[in-house]
Amino acid sequence: MKIKNFIFILLAAYLATFLRLIINNNFFISLIGSFLVGFFINKRLSYSIENILLSGFFSCFTSFSGFIYFLYKILNQGDWIKFIILSNLIIIVNLFTMFVGFWISRKIT
Repeated sequence: MKIKNFIFILLAAYLATFLRLIINNNFFISLIGSFLVGFFINKRLSYSIENILLSGFFSCFTSFSGFIYFLYKILNQGDWIKFIILSNLIIIVNLFTMFVGFWISRKIT
């Protein structure tokens, strides 16, 4: 991979982190990210653009650590039922949102 691509990945990661701080809502961020990942997976992107988007932007934007921290706070309160329901619900809703993004992308092209 060329150094130019690494710089673009770093810039995409910086932009994603900045947007994450502006929005500051883990659930909403994960929905937006899941939709956009589903949308762009269907597109025929070059290898470098795919790396910039998926490895740079979306990996920083939808940060798994935000999801884990949210669940940790619930688990730390001792609310096991809420933890199990929310963790499953978040995963199912995000998978569905990703599928909707994929489906819309197919309809557009």
